[in-house]
Amino acid sequence: MSPDVAATVVRVELAERAYEIAIGPGVLASCGAALGSAGARRAVIIADAGVLSTHADAVDASLRHAGIETMTIPVQRGEASKSVTEAARLWEALATANVDRATHVVAVGGGVVGDLAGFIAATFARGLPVWQVPTTLVAQVDSAIGGKTGINLHGGKNLVGAFWQPRGVLADTRTLATLPEREYVSGLAEVVKYGMILDAALFERLELRATEILAREPADVEAIVVRSATLKASVVSRDEHERTGLRAILNYGHTFGHAYENAIGYGTLLHGEAVAIGMTDAAELAVRLGRIPAEIARRQNALLTALHLPVRLPSGPRPSPQELVALMARDKKTLHGRLRFILSKQLGEVELVEGIEPSVVLDVLARIP
Repeated sequence: MSPDVAATVVRVELAERAYEIAIGPGVLASCGAALGSAGARRAVIIADAGVLSTHADAVDASLRHAGIETMTIPVQRGEASKSVTEAARLWEALATANVDRATHVVAVGGGVVGDLAGFIAATFARGLPVWQVPTTLVAQVDSAIGGKTGINLHGGKNLVGAFWQPRGVLADTRTLATLPEREYVSGLAEVVKYGMILDAALFERLELRATEILAREPADVEAIVVRSATLKASVVSRDEHERTGLRAILNYGHTFGHAYENAIGYGTLLHGEAVAIGMTDAAELAVRLGRIPAEIARRQNALLTALHLPVRLPSGPRPSPQELVALMARDKKTLHGRLRFILSKQLGEVELVEGIEPSVVLDVLARIP
């Protein structure tokens, strides 16, 4: 960390693969110092084309100032870039540049770039060190942390991927001020998720500070990023590879959400928008199964609405409930063909529930918009 940059540091405890998440305004300036301390002499920046001349350029300048040789490869924004075709393009670019195992990969952008660049780092030359420099809210609070990487197939989201932990995460909260409103709001869905699954006090803070959070008050934004990152780091530290069931709780709303993304077409809904609708469905399913009182679902949906997140699909052509259930059957959380969902027990606590009858899920999906 650069000595003139003040940041909150959250540690992901994974024995010899432990790393730090640095969060705060101005953290981009510390990239050179961070990579330099890790012995990097060469770095490939894989960056969202939308931040190429701003945040990626700042990262490049910091690395060069630290004496690190750089090259930058832009990636078009949007979920469509998480593809086999794009992965192949990046592999070929690294091969042409004679990238070796001493070269560090630096992912600059949102969740799409982080997932894609992480997968490239995990697979090229059988593994390159990677750093996550998230510049969107959804990436800072969720996708940049924990080492999940992947690309999409027509059959489903993130079906090809690897667990590949970063060397570090550098989350500059000033970058969130430049986000388009829709992208910023989309990221708030993941913050609401943490409140629902792990931290009732965070949920209540979101209820009380919704106006300030929407206005991107710096103190409020930094607080929710730090708290969300701390919760994610704690879960990853205890269940890195999703083997005990603990890490699975981070997928609250995602089984429904991923099905919507796939059925409607990647990029039509932003990830957080799909997750918000998915959380609405998950809460409705929990109510119908008698797991939670309707009041919890009402509070969740009221908070999502207060944060300008959708709780229903937008108007237009809609996938059928049967199509959505078929997509869910291919979800990574499905086991032996049986649907599994993360459902609430109470505010701030959820669990993995197996063996839910498809007919109940179909009833939830068929509800009147």
